Amino acid sequence: MTTTTQLGALTGDYDLDPARTRIGFTARAAMISKVRGRFDAFEGAAHLDGDVPSRSTVRLTIRSTSVQTRNRKRDDHLRGQDFLAAADHPTITFASTHVRQVEGTAFEVTGDLTVRGTTRPVTVAFHLADTDHGPQATGRVRFTGTAAISRRDWGVSGAAGLVGDKVTLTFDVTAVRRT
Repeated sequence: MTTTTQLGALTGDYDLDPARTRIGFTARAAMISKVRGRFDAFEGAAHLDGDVPSRSTVRLTIRSTSVQTRNRKRDDHLRGQDFLAAADHPTITFASTHVRQVEGTAFEVTGDLTVRGTTRPVTVAFHLADTDHGPQATGRVRFTGTAAISRRDWGVSGAAGLVGDKVTLTFDVTAVRRT
């Protein structure tokens, strides 16, 4: 699926499929190791315009308390004031402001990311990984993507010196066309 005509078949409104979507992050910790985690509670929607990708839109809302790193003590610390401040800021949001087709099935989605009440622009590099739009299809699309951010840009300054400033966000998103 590399031409605009083929992408045109994907035009429509979609909802995130939480059972088939993974939203994660990676940060360097303790010099040689990495902390990997994910968010388990989120919802989102997209309008895809395969003929004119710049008319596409995306929105995502993540529950801050759903952060998981497979370490309960660390998860509680991430939910606290030094990191996500989940009690005061229960959601992390992303709302697209621009979508650009880079080449074939590669896209850049720029939008406003709000963490801890601070909003900054972020660009996520996405790739259309798979579609299910044949005669027996369920109307699913799958995108994978990454973005590197500086956590300090959002006031996340906990564990200075122990956890690196750069956080890589990872997305493996499946969305289902609304009927």
